[in-house]
Amino acid sequence: MPHSFYGIDHIQIAAPDGSEDVERRFFHDILGMEEIEKPDNLKRNGGVWFRCGKHQIHIGIEHDFRPAKKAHPAISVKDIESLKELLVANGILVDDGEKLPGAKRFYASDPFGNRIEFLEWTE
Repeated sequence: MPHSFYGIDHIQIAAPDGSEDVERRFFHDILGMEEIEKPDNLKRNGGVWFRCGKHQIHIGIEHDFRPAKKAHPAISVKDIESLKELLVANGILVDDGEKLPGAKRFYASDPFGNRIEFLEWTE
């Protein structure tokens, strides 16, 4: 086989027009992710990029935006309980969902209604 896969570079979540400041407040100010400057030739498209561990989350603008209610990224977390407390303290609803053997996890929505899973493997 001439090619192989070795990981995911980034995931993209959609957001509505003009939402960059709200994106920054959630992903940077609340979650603590570092903003990554977009390449100059892509800035005109709007949106914001963030570092998530060794990966990236790109928030892209969709003119006919509809939130992803089922499809979602799952973000690995250390000390998931403190993250949950932080989100709740910021008025963000969390949903424990169904149990996943070997992990603690919960779901939350970004400010636009996109589902995000946070999980910490315990085994």
